[in-house]
Amino acid sequence: MANAKRFTKDQTVKLAMGGILTAVVVVLQLMGSFIKFGPFSVSLVLVPIIVGAAMCGPYISTWLGLVFGVVVLLSGDAAAFLAIDIPGTIITVLLKGALCGLTAGLVFTACKKFNTYLSVVLAAIICPITNTGIFLLGCRLFFFDAISEWGAGAGFTNTAVYMIVGLVGWNFVFELVTNIILCPAIVRIVNALKK
Repeated sequence: MANAKRFTKDQTVKLAMGGILTAVVVVLQLMGSFIKFGPFSVSLVLVPIIVGAAMCGPYISTWLGLVFGVVVLLSGDAAAFLAIDIPGTIITVLLKGALCGLTAGLVFTACKKFNTYLSVVLAAIICPITNTGIFLLGCRLFFFDAISEWGAGAGFTNTAVYMIVGLVGWNFVFELVTNIILCPAIVRIVNALKK
């Protein structure tokens, strides 16, 4: 009976934390719409997704990533892509969000038995790599002709170089560094508070 109560309490705590992190994802993504770094919004929203992966597991982090994708679609951040291909935009945005949460959760879960904080760092690395990788794949599959025109207009002769340098370059670096610095610190603080 004690194990059943403990299981219920753990699940309740994870569910409550997942709810709080869901609200944080929504707020950060909406605020991020106003913080531009290059042509796109800065995604501070990956931080709560990674924290969710570490504190609640891959189900919650996948959910948080999906919420991130929905808010991107509703906030207007994907408007340029929606004008080109609505289904392609929806697929790309929702898939990149859900998969960045899933991979962060799976990497953390697989590595946590070795070292919790190293696992958070690894999740903080894989999350933006997945997010950016799926975005680039979606760009190639659904928007390549339009992106080629955008690149030519920006002075790029190679579309792939434009996609990496012009569309995601500094955003990716900013997200990666921010995640690596903030996520282990936040997880350490939350773990200390739980004790």
